[in-house]
Amino acid sequence: MTSAVAHALACSGELQFAVFFLLIVFPLAAQDVPDLQVEKVAHGFRFTEGPVWSRDGYLLFSDIPSGKIMKHVPDGATEVYRESSNGAAGNAFDAQGRLYTCETHARRVTRTDKKGRIEVLADKWDGKRLNAPNDIVVSKSGHVYFTDPAFGNQQDTRDLDFYGVYHIAPKGQLSVIAKPAGRPNGIALSPNGRVLYVANSDGRNIRAYDVDRDGEVSNERVAVSKIDGIPDGIRTNDKGNLYVAAKGIAVYSPEGQLLMTIPLAETPSNCAFGDPDLQTLYITARTSLYRVRLVGQTSWSVLQDPPLLANAR
Repeated sequence: MTSAVAHALACSGELQFAVFFLLIVFPLAAQDVPDLQVEKVAHGFRFTEGPVWSRDGYLLFSDIPSGKIMKHVPDGATEVYRESSNGAAGNAFDAQGRLYTCETHARRVTRTDKKGRIEVLADKWDGKRLNAPNDIVVSKSGHVYFTDPAFGNQQDTRDLDFYGVYHIAPKGQLSVIAKPAGRPNGIALSPNGRVLYVANSDGRNIRAYDVDRDGEVSNERVAVSKIDGIPDGIRTNDKGNLYVAAKGIAVYSPEGQLLMTIPLAETPSNCAFGDPDLQTLYITARTSLYRVRLVGQTSWSVLQDPPLLANAR
């Protein structure tokens, strides 16, 4: 063996190690949690869900078994926003500041205007009661999308023989856009509003659908697979990254690569960006409400359908 060949092999070995380091070590490092501080800001609830930030400077979230919607003011108190919420789960605001709520016990979707008047938007499909609407998102142009699974004893009272993902057009027409084999759960829109994401709890994946100008969807596909834990609520930021409530908050790139996981003391159900600068991630998790400041980590936002702040008003 000549010295030139030996040198080439040595260099090749160094190159192979460098490639190994880039392919193996960097992806693992990318999943490390940055220096994030998880803070419990409210507790003593039974099962929290449906966080949504208001442009008026407060967060709403549901306590499902208690039948209440709660209001949390940053650095302030947490109080009851609505009594007798009919088992409210997911919540969302539209451009006009109206509150949309999935009422699991009443098996309906409602909209509450700024004066507190409640309007039923959907409670039946083909003459049969919905299963138990779970989560909801509203686009900039007023298209509403919600999931209708059935968990626990909800299975025993079903009238429909399928789990559904529904679309309510701005003029009120209700349509079924998907009948997945597993139960749909969390739902969110991409930053440009052109992709609808739906968590499938039984399949442990996130499905994606293309959204056209009329709010109709097509091209169903799996965007994220093999999620660790049962995927529940979803949010996206302005980079298109997905924040999935599962075993902790798992953060995925738009391509489905796991970027990091934010661990929590309790299993999370959902999350929402909030605070005046929208640099805080609020997380509902079993008996508590948590928050994580994200300043300095990246360009965070709750932009799901610009220029509005989706699920914020």
